Amino acid sequence: MKKLKTLFENNRRWAEKLKNNDPEFFTKLLKQQAPEYLWIGCSDSRVPANEIVGLMPGELFVHRNVANLVVENDLNCLSVLQFAVDVLKVKHIIVCGHYGCGGVKAAINNERLGIADKWLRHIKIIYEQNKMTLSKIANENKLINTLCEMNVREQVLNVSKTSIVQDAWKRKQTLNVHGWIYDISDGLLQDLEVSISNNKELSLKFTRQSGKN
Repeated sequence: MKKLKTLFENNRRWAEKLKNNDPEFFTKLLKQQAPEYLWIGCSDSRVPANEIVGLMPGELFVHRNVANLVVENDLNCLSVLQFAVDVLKVKHIIVCGHYGCGGVKAAINNERLGIADKWLRHIKIIYEQNKMTLSKIANENKLINTLCEMNVREQVLNVSKTSIVQDAWKRKQTLNVHGWIYDISDGLLQDLEVSISNNKELSLKFTRQSGKN
């Protein structure tokens, strides 16, 4: 069986580089994990969370899945969310999608992927809810990218409506939920201006989102 020697060599070089810059880096990392941010992103290998925001290990708590979805019965995502909010006391939750998302594209085109089809039905629901607006977009890439943005906004609302975030706001815990999108073509992030910090803001965003079509 191949041992993926290259990856182990890369790991050693990476660790050595960090220790050269800060000999105590891993010693300090062992003692504490205190990130201020939870990143909920897509599993796409072209979107490395820590790297694109320039943060080191220990500074960003991460959950990734296909098409950066936050689903009410996904215990994996919800467990990460609860640990981040209740234990780590993160101050910011960032839902980050990316343009050209393969999951979004597959949902639009009704591609058969197997078990992932059940997961991507959540994208199809967003598509159906916004069909009037999306049907006016003739260019396929623009259509996909618009739905990618809509999906991020929807997931920000989903995060904000969880009992985990609701309970945090009730106890006056500082917690902000943001919606961003990443452009693989130039490596830049864009703020979709859908940040929510309390239930009043959630109510306003939810009303606007619901009244689009």
